[in-house]
Amino acid sequence: MPVQSVYPRLESLLPLVRKPIQYVGGEINSVVKDWDDADVRWALMYPDAYEVGVPNQGIQILYEVLNERDGVLAERTYCVWPDLEALMRQHQVPQFTVDAHRPVRAFDVLGVSFATELGYTNLLTALDLAGIPLPAADRGAGDPVVLAGGHAAFNPEPIAEFIDGAVLGDGEQAVLTITDLIRDWKRAGRPGGRDGLLLRLAAVGGVYVPRFYDVRYQPDGTIGAVVPNRPGVPRAVAKHTVSDLDSWPYPSKPIVPVAESVHERFSVEIFRGCTRGCRFCQAGMITRPVRERSITTIGNMTEAGLAASGFSEVGLLSLSSADHSEINQIATDLADRYEGTNTGLSLPSTRVDAFNVTLADELSRNGRRSGLTFAPEGGTDRIRKVINKMVTEDDLISTVSTAYASGWRQVKLYFMCGLPTETDDDVLAIARVAHRVIEAGRKASGRRDIRCTVSIGGFVPKPHTPFQWAAQCDHETVDARLRALGAAMRADRGYGSSIGFRYHDGKPSVVEGLLSRGDRRVAKVIRAVWEDGGRFDGWSEYFSFERWAACADAALAGDGVDLAWYTTRERSYSEILPWDHLDTGLDRDWLWQDWQAAVDPAGAAEVEDCRWTPCFECGVCPAMDTQIETGPTGARLLPLTVVGPRGDG
Repeated sequence: MPVQSVYPRLESLLPLVRKPIQYVGGEINSVVKDWDDADVRWALMYPDAYEVGVPNQGIQILYEVLNERDGVLAERTYCVWPDLEALMRQHQVPQFTVDAHRPVRAFDVLGVSFATELGYTNLLTALDLAGIPLPAADRGAGDPVVLAGGHAAFNPEPIAEFIDGAVLGDGEQAVLTITDLIRDWKRAGRPGGRDGLLLRLAAVGGVYVPRFYDVRYQPDGTIGAVVPNRPGVPRAVAKHTVSDLDSWPYPSKPIVPVAESVHERFSVEIFRGCTRGCRFCQAGMITRPVRERSITTIGNMTEAGLAASGFSEVGLLSLSSADHSEINQIATDLADRYEGTNTGLSLPSTRVDAFNVTLADELSRNGRRSGLTFAPEGGTDRIRKVINKMVTEDDLISTVSTAYASGWRQVKLYFMCGLPTETDDDVLAIARVAHRVIEAGRKASGRRDIRCTVSIGGFVPKPHTPFQWAAQCDHETVDARLRALGAAMRADRGYGSSIGFRYHDGKPSVVEGLLSRGDRRVAKVIRAVWEDGGRFDGWSEYFSFERWAACADAALAGDGVDLAWYTTRERSYSEILPWDHLDTGLDRDWLWQDWQAAVDPAGAAEVEDCRWTPCFECGVCPAMDTQIETGPTGARLLPLTVVGPRGDG
């Protein structure tokens, strides 16, 4: 039956809220398909505000992949701000999509992409506004299947109570497989009801369905076992990996937001995965192996995306974009192709030891210099060895000197506080590094008006990394070190006025730590926080550590565990971790050995990048039946307009 738009009821509420334009839809390249022509209908959600969610690459890719298929419909939904939430409850307006303002509960699937665990409470808001029961066990035939994806779904146990399934890894092929299974189930008369569909998704579709696994706990609070509770369900659920990214050139028609968003650019993912081996980096570990796009595909995607969007900046995305085997050729050829236009290039993620003069020249050739961010992560060479960030302080100074000499006046440096084995001196050394950066910039540029911004985040141990066993640093220690660092930054007036200092205090990191490494018992905490008004926990103006701490104390009181148990406690090798039955391909023993190498009292051992060295046997390639896919190919991009032969006189 036709599903009616809720916009007539929503429209009168919009003048009463801030930024009403974010709810109206109608963006360039958005898609509205006929409801009755679709066999399977997806609502894709990024669990944050429109301005953060609309440029999200994952959602944009899946939106285009699904809408290209006949008989498939995909629309987008985002979190509404508390002002509109209150009005929607008062006037009984349900959670809606921005494309056609259809009620989310009418869709077959609600697919939620989590980039951070701090979006979990926003999921509950959306479910409740949609009229979807919060516990998955209470949902019936009329409710959509709620699937979680994204990096923060690689340990979905804290939200296992609220989701029907989780999709680990790359989504392009996975969503099409899931779509086919849903279509076949519906055409067959929905055999087995909701559980029958979920069993198909678990057995054939590579979807982790938490209700099909029982968790037993031991008297000390640790997990005793995680076992399937019905036949046909795999003991371990593997991630999805897309090979040959050239076959998936998405997005080609990026959505152009009608309201201001956090990234106003067209983004091209130039490769996926990272094997640098930074021990803190979950993204690098869970996206292995490296798979590069060819320079030809990158050029074609850039041409199509700019033509379809009108953006004036192209972001070359990956976890470490300057590591592409042909990055110099990519930058040079794109700069040649768009020279004389208003199109600029940027590398939002740049390693200290991969940035070079060629990149500096090409990224700034048309006179536009977007921000440069480098991430040394630690203040001393010692702590960088612990985290396997193989760059020295001299490497950093050489790199920023190149940037300043090439015309940049400001660079941003990202560090972490609270790393394993970290001391006060490791953090205070960041001030010395910042002073050296300013000094080097003044010398390289011959100017005094250069700046350096130091940004610091609290370290959170993440699942599927060598640091998954580490004790998280308590927030009191993190905050004390950051206060001391701020004083050290300002101590020398000759440098202090040229250094910006931005940091997050340690409390949000503790909550993120609870949600990152939590088990199913943490669901009670999430729900209690949400019922107490918790929303938008990734936003400092809404986050309340006191609320989270109080709710954790109350919700976990009968379980013999608490907030510290989940965060500042070091795990042993023998402990079953909540995500051990979720398979990223990484060998658990390899991760443990790397953890031991990091904290070796004799000094941390570093691990090279396996792209350029023999295999270190992390396990991913044989376990996932994949391989590293890198160039060089030797291909080059031709200019879009041929200007004529050169060199003939």
